[in-house]
Amino acid sequence: APPMKLRDVPSACPRLWRSLPVPPAELRLDLVLSSGQTFRWWESSPGAWTGVLGGRVWTLRQERDRLWYTVYEEEEEEDGDACPTGAAEPDGAEPERILRDYFQLDVGLPALYRAWGAADPLFRKVAKDFPGVRVLRQDPVECLLSFICTSNNHISRITAMIERLCCTFGRRLCHLDGRPVHAFPSLSALAGADAEARLRALGFGYRAKFVSGSARAIAEGLGAEGLCRLRAVPYAEARRVLCALPGVGTKVADCVCLMALDKAEAVPVDTHVWRIAQQRYGAVLGGRSLTLRAHQEIGDFFRGLWGPRAGWAQAVLFCADLRKGQEPGSRGRARGGRGRDSRGDG
Repeated sequence: APPMKLRDVPSACPRLWRSLPVPPAELRLDLVLSSGQTFRWWESSPGAWTGVLGGRVWTLRQERDRLWYTVYEEEEEEDGDACPTGAAEPDGAEPERILRDYFQLDVGLPALYRAWGAADPLFRKVAKDFPGVRVLRQDPVECLLSFICTSNNHISRITAMIERLCCTFGRRLCHLDGRPVHAFPSLSALAGADAEARLRALGFGYRAKFVSGSARAIAEGLGAEGLCRLRAVPYAEARRVLCALPGVGTKVADCVCLMALDKAEAVPVDTHVWRIAQQRYGAVLGGRSLTLRAHQEIGDFFRGLWGPRAGWAQAVLFCADLRKGQEPGSRGRARGGRGRDSRGDG
């Protein structure tokens, strides 16, 4: 990797940067942050990724075997640019803990790649060009409401929708290079009586009802804390609870289970993944339509093939397939709706 140039990063103060050891085989920011798992990061300059995590604004960059990061203070003046602090605590322990948790750095990726490749020659062939693809551990509320927006959609449009959502309903955190950056909205902000109408005005279409309806259902039921507690229940139970929410089908529920609720065995299935199972793996599964039974059979097939972290293995193949689709003129695909003309399989 080229040497890190701090002048390439917006508003950065060099003395406030910190780093932790993370080799590319364990994490590739460019693959993970652009592969439809999250929609809150953008490449603010070549190789530098800026986004919102834990209610604060970060810039991340990789240099050889280190992950560099800085955290921006919330602005005090209305139009003042933010200055990065690099840490919420003097020794940087809290930001490092947040990053390790978000990227699940306690999970050793190279050993998993070797195990998946030994079990699956197709994985081995594809994955050699896509090291460091990890599953993020996201905030469950943000993950759920974001993935409701992915139905019949593509990454660039979803990203723009989430940006409008945050700018309209979320608290402003800071300004970077003239760009206001907002936190993800609270449940109460999205559960208000006028939230659906405002979301429709923002171009959310039929998704407006589901975003506001699910926010209201969570706020009046489980609460954000109850949604987090689904991390401790079995996968089938977490999926059942999620599927009872407005606009949440099996596929979106599986995305949330995998990327926010610690269900590494969850395999999000859309029509494309269904075709992969049938055409590349010769699996005769699910009949002629993508029913609940088909979701279960395909997920079980990949869990039998890849083991207890099957969702992580599928994330690697999904990333590889996404990159193939990002040729000139391609708009990219997204998880949940995944942008693959997957109507009706959300």
